[in-house]
Amino acid sequence: MNGNYELQVKNVTTPRVSDISFNASLGNIISIIGPSGAGKSSLLLLLNRLIDPIKGEIIYRNKVLTMYPIIEIRRKIGLVFQTSSLFEGTVEDNLKYGPSLIGRWNKKRGPELLEKVQLSKEYLGRDVEQLSGGQQQRVALARTLANDPEILLLDEVTSALDLQSVDLIEQLLVSLSKEKKTIIMVTHNISQAERISDKVIFMKNGTIIEQGKTEELINNPKTEELQQFLKE
Repeated sequence: MNGNYELQVKNVTTPRVSDISFNASLGNIISIIGPSGAGKSSLLLLLNRLIDPIKGEIIYRNKVLTMYPIIEIRRKIGLVFQTSSLFEGTVEDNLKYGPSLIGRWNKKRGPELLEKVQLSKEYLGRDVEQLSGGQQQRVALARTLANDPEILLLDEVTSALDLQSVDLIEQLLVSLSKEKKTIIMVTHNISQAERISDKVIFMKNGTIIEQGKTEELINNPKTEELQQFLKE
């Protein structure tokens, strides 16, 4: 792979973001921080083609993103939103949905996926409406993992959760990164970014102001905008 980067974003512009460039290495956790309206969520939507750039290009595994079939991109680059967006029905109905589309669901996968998100296999038959918010978010993550994505895009997935659920999901993300899954997550929680990220991207007004290794960027911000943001 070109420079060992799994994903390269080169000078990408849309109506919401301007001249965005960054690289994501295999197995890295990248946190995107910044004020509301900075374009953080819009950037995630670009990375699995919910929107396409009007300028610039995104390269995934040495091939321009638009050259892949959309269904392949949605499997390989999974997106989990702030609200779990589960389908009606049981936990198993949700887990098997993606793999069933391509005839790849095996019933043994259900308990394995729930174990990853620290839920017992007894949850498979439960209606998703009976689950707590933290449980629903973990099932949403498991549903995305059912497609065996190489990249996980997470949009504020822990922002509405209790501390125990946050801790469980952070542990899961770290373990996934060790399995060589690349994670790009929007978070408003600077402490979370510090705890688990290899790299941080700071956005404001639709553009990247600063990016770098987590410890360096948080402890030694170079721009006035980031210095001010970290004080707030």
